[in-house]
Amino acid sequence: MVEFTDANFQAETQQGLVLVDFWAPWCGPCRMVSPVIEQLAGEYDGQLKVGKLNVDDHQQTAITFRVMSIPTVILFKDGQPVETMVGAMPKVAYEQRLKKYLDRAVN
Repeated sequence: MVEFTDANFQAETQQGLVLVDFWAPWCGPCRMVSPVIEQLAGEYDGQLKVGKLNVDDHQQTAITFRVMSIPTVILFKDGQPVETMVGAMPKVAYEQRLKKYLDRAVN
């Protein structure tokens, strides 16, 4: 899993599919989503880059992508946001969104 920062964000999300969990340590729903994000990172290793960005420590990136509430999970494709998911969601909901883009990447 990648630890995204304001400094590395653009370079790390520039190529391929990248799933970014915008979170903060004090956020209860973020702590609920964290194990799901970690599972996705393991299951989709090699197909998708997955990581987290602490919005308290890296506010500029959160502002750039208009993250107003957390958890927010954004899927990027070649540097551009293509899906935004706000709030705690079950694993299957993330997988449904990812599948659309993973299927396109394989074909």
